[in-house]
Amino acid sequence: MNREALHFAVRNGKLLVGLAVLLPLLALALLGPALAEGDPNAYVGTPAQAPSGEYWFGTTMFGQDVFAQFVYGLRVTFLVGLLGGGLAALIGMAVGFTAGYRGGLVDEVLNMLTNIVLVLPALAVLLVVNAYLGVRSVSVQALFIGLTSWPWAARAIRAQTFSLRSRDFVDLARLSGVRTWKIITREIAPNMSSYLFMTFILLFGGSVLIAASLDFIGLGPTQGVSLGLMLNNAARWSALHLGMWWWFIPPGAGITVIVGALYVMNVGLDEVFNPRLREL
Repeated sequence: MNREALHFAVRNGKLLVGLAVLLPLLALALLGPALAEGDPNAYVGTPAQAPSGEYWFGTTMFGQDVFAQFVYGLRVTFLVGLLGGGLAALIGMAVGFTAGYRGGLVDEVLNMLTNIVLVLPALAVLLVVNAYLGVRSVSVQALFIGLTSWPWAARAIRAQTFSLRSRDFVDLARLSGVRTWKIITREIAPNMSSYLFMTFILLFGGSVLIAASLDFIGLGPTQGVSLGLMLNNAARWSALHLGMWWWFIPPGAGITVIVGALYVMNVGLDEVFNPRLREL
């Protein structure tokens, strides 16, 4: 980020609000397990206990500490977002840059692959994979999300690359005999760094939502704890009907706040990097 962008970044309200919301949650995800030591699924207190000084978020139907599950679930949420969004971003950049720069037959083949993955019924595929794989973990979930979430990013990066490959500095590098991958990484990608960063943020938020949805319907990791799995357990054991609001509100609010903060940050970054959108 250059000085001009930094100047507008520290004055952009949307970006600052998003960071102010997201950073404490990230710190809680990293440091929270030190405050809630032990197994988050352990039975430690009186069942269905409301929030108190001893159990800040109360306990579940089985006497599990909701706060301990929440902080461990936050860590899993950020991890899935980082791995799934990062993998999708890498695949999207590789496909988008290659298709946009090479064009011709390479572009047609990669565009066809992108369209196939784009219309692929991801949920149906996951059901089949779960039926035969038998192993469900955070890494497997992130891998699946990354392998199915990249097409829109690839299309967007391809379009940007098309507009940059005919620029004078790219032509000069090509005439100088610079290899294709060096032109992409040294000439084209740096001129799209802000766009790539915002794309990653969107993929990160999308990965969090997909993971939470899969966990909620019972297709997430079979062990451990996550915010989506907390919602699944709360719904399964009728927490809403029993008035146990402290069981389902924290994970639901956590997912909503994380994704909302990421999208608000993305809007703020768009205003920072796009001179036409900057507020005077």
